[in-house]
Amino acid sequence: MNTHQNKAVEFEDLGIKEYQPAWDYQEKLMKDIIDIKIKNRDLPAEQHIATPNHFLLVEHPHVYTLGKSGHEENMLAGIDKLKEIDATFVKVNRGGDITYHGYGQIVGYPVLDLENFFTDIHKYMRNLEEVIIRTIADYGLKGERSPGETGVWLDVGKPYARKICAMGVKASRWVTLHGFALNINTNMRYFEYIIPCGIKDKQVTSLKRELERELTPEEMEDIKAKIRKHFADVFEAELLVKA
Repeated sequence: MNTHQNKAVEFEDLGIKEYQPAWDYQEKLMKDIIDIKIKNRDLPAEQHIATPNHFLLVEHPHVYTLGKSGHEENMLAGIDKLKEIDATFVKVNRGGDITYHGYGQIVGYPVLDLENFFTDIHKYMRNLEEVIIRTIADYGLKGERSPGETGVWLDVGKPYARKICAMGVKASRWVTLHGFALNINTNMRYFEYIIPCGIKDKQVTSLKRELERELTPEEMEDIKAKIRKHFADVFEAELLVKA
C-alpha cells in the first residue's frame, strides 16, 4: 500500500489526436508510474517516491475499438466500409466489447495510481460514472447506472433506455488505463456499423440528440471544465493543469 498518498492529478487536454498515439501516451504514463512503484518496493517506507496521477481529455478521429473480452462479430462494417466512412479499427487491452470514438465526443483517460486513492476497481468504475452523471445533470439530464452494464444511461428500465457514455478500463498494479467516452455532438450514424458494447437491444444517444441542438465549441470547452470539476470532487483530488 502507498504510504505517501498523492492526490494531485496532472490534467492535460490533448485536443484532437489519433487513437493509437493517445493510447501509446497513456501506456508510457502508466509505465512511468509502475516503474516508480517497483523502485519503492526496495526502499524503506520513509524513502518512497510519490507516484504521479494523470487525467487526459481528447477527441479522436473516427475509430472503432474492441476490448479484449469483445466479439469481433459486433463489428458490422468490413474493411471497404471502414475506408468509405474514413474510420479505423483497433484491438485494445481494456475490458468491454466494441465502441466508437469520433469527433464531437469527449474521451477521458485517467491514468491514476489507485493506491493514492482506494484499491477498489468496482468503486473506481462507479466514481467515473458519477463524474458523468453530475456533468450531464448540469444540462438537465438524469444519468443513471444500468445493473450489470457499465457506463451512464438515460431512462434505465424502459424500452427506450439509451447509453450516453461508454466506459472500459484496464488496471495493472492498481494503475488505470483507458476510461470513458461521452457523446456530445457525436455523429450517431457511426454507431450503425457496430453492436455497441455488444448490447443488441439498447440504443445510444448524445447530448445533442437529447437537447435537440448542436453544442457550440464554447459549450464543448465548458463541458470539459465541468468534467474536470466533478472529477476533482468525486475523487477528492487536486487537478493541476499541465504547463
